[in-house]
Amino acid sequence: MARVYNFGAGPSMLPLPVLEQAQRELLDYAGSGMSVMEISHRSALYEDINAKAQENIRTLLGIDDNWAVLFLGGGGSLQFSMIPMNFLTPGKVGAYADTGNFAHKAMLEAAKEGEVAVAYSSRESGYDRVPKTGEIQMPPQSAYLYITTNNTIFGTEYQEYPDTGRVPLIADCSSDILARPLPMEKFSLIYGGAQKNIGPAGVTVVIARRNFLRGRDENLPSMLNYETIMNKDSMYNTPPVFNVYIVKLVTEWILSRGGLESLQIANTRKSSIVYAAMDAHPDFYTGRARKDSRSIMNATFTLPSKELEAKFLAEAAEAGMVGLKGHRLIGGIRASMYNAMPQAGCERLAAFMEDFYQKNC
Repeated sequence: MARVYNFGAGPSMLPLPVLEQAQRELLDYAGSGMSVMEISHRSALYEDINAKAQENIRTLLGIDDNWAVLFLGGGGSLQFSMIPMNFLTPGKVGAYADTGNFAHKAMLEAAKEGEVAVAYSSRESGYDRVPKTGEIQMPPQSAYLYITTNNTIFGTEYQEYPDTGRVPLIADCSSDILARPLPMEKFSLIYGGAQKNIGPAGVTVVIARRNFLRGRDENLPSMLNYETIMNKDSMYNTPPVFNVYIVKLVTEWILSRGGLESLQIANTRKSSIVYAAMDAHPDFYTGRARKDSRSIMNATFTLPSKELEAKFLAEAAEAGMVGLKGHRLIGGIRASMYNAMPQAGCERLAAFMEDFYQKNC
C-alpha cells in the first residue's frame, strides 16, 4: 500500500494510527460482535464514545462542564443559518467580519433571518488579510460578532482575536479547530466541520457556553434549536455514530502528542517550511495572503501562468502529493497542512517547489 500526502482542504488526511485503530475495530467494536456503524446510539457503548469525545475536547480546550460539546449533522454550512435563527433576535443586528468566501456566505444566510452589519471586510483587497486590533466596528445593538478564524480558500488566519466586551463572540473554526490553543474565555460559541482537522465529513462539532444556549425560542424547529440538542446530549435523533467515534480517536491522538500547545509548535514548523519555499522565489510563487495574516493551515499561492500551475499539479501528483489544486473560485495552488499532515510531507513539498522552480523559471 502506497499512501500519498494529501494536501486537500477537506476531507483531508487523518492520522495513520487513527485509521489503523478504526480498521482493527471495524468488524468488532469492544467485543460487541458489531461494528461501530452497527451499534445502537442508545447503547452504553455509544454513550461512552459520545462522553469520551466530549471529555477529550474539553480537556484539549481547557474548558469545564459549563460548556456544551455538541455533535450535529448538516456540515459547517448549516451553522450559517442556525446561528442567526437562534441568536439574531428582533431589534438586534448580527455583526460579521467578512474575511473570506465562507464568512461572506454566513453573512448572506444571516440576512435571510434578520438584520446584519459588516463589522469589517477585506473583500475589496481579495480577502488577503484579517483585521487588526481596533479595525472591527460593531453596531451598539449587536446580537453577536461572527468571525471565521481561518479562511481556507485565501489562506488567512487570525493571529489574535477581538475583544467584544458584552457582545458574544461566535467563530467558525472549521479549518483550525484543535490545531492550536484558543482563548476560550473570549468566545460564547465556536464550531467546526470535522473533515478538515478532527474527523471525517458528516459531523460538525459545536462548543458553546451552556448559559448562552439556554432560553432559545421554543418555536424554532427542534433540530435547529441548540438548546434541544444540548438537553438531549446530541442524541435527540440518531447522531453520526461512526463520525463521532473517529473524532474520539483523533482527539485521543492529539492528547497523546501533548495537546494543543505541542500541535501548534508542530503546525507552525510545518507551515514555515512551505512558506520558506514560497518566499525564496516570490516572483514565481506569489502568495495570496499578506505575511502578517498567513495561515498555518493553508498556504495559498499562484505561479506565473495557468499552464505552469497545471504542470505543477501533475508533477506533484506523480511525486505522491495530491489535493494541491486551489479552490475553484480562485484557482492557483493551495497546500492544506492540517494536524495529520506529517512534517515529512511539507519537506517533500518544499523540495519539490525548489526543484520545480529550477526547471521552469
